[in-house]
Amino acid sequence: MSITFNADEVFEMAEQIERNGAKFYREAAAKISDRQAKDLFLRLAGMEDGHLRTFQQMRKTLSAREKEETTFDPEGEAAFYLQAMADERGSEGKKTPTVKLTGQESTQELFDVAIGAEKNSILYYVGLKGLVPEGAGRDKVEVIIREEAGHLAELRRQMDALKA
Repeated sequence: MSITFNADEVFEMAEQIERNGAKFYREAAAKISDRQAKDLFLRLAGMEDGHLRTFQQMRKTLSAREKEETTFDPEGEAAFYLQAMADERGSEGKKTPTVKLTGQESTQELFDVAIGAEKNSILYYVGLKGLVPEGAGRDKVEVIIREEAGHLAELRRQMDALKA
């Protein structure tokens, strides 16, 4: 069985991943004592919020064709499937899909988690791009990938600056 997603569905998943990321950064900020790192994580949470708004706006501008169902779903199970994918596969903002922060992580560990999760999100979106048919919004998925790559670069720059 082949499952494909339209751009609307991909953006729905992206929105959930961004919510997960913002939640992680706020939790990390609450669990860390270093003021610079706390401020950085709060700023990153704001960046995730900004990505969420960007993706929500992009989703609003999709054409009717880009929102067309690509899979027969008489029971309406696609939304549950997409939610599970975003929560379990899009691990941005999580140590792993099932492990949450304990508050015992070092600043370096938190940065490592954040960087690893951002990389996983990029890989996730690259994989999803292949599931979106040409003409159904694949080009818009590219925008998501570029946004996340920029976020990863900013995180690396900030981590390096804190080490200096």
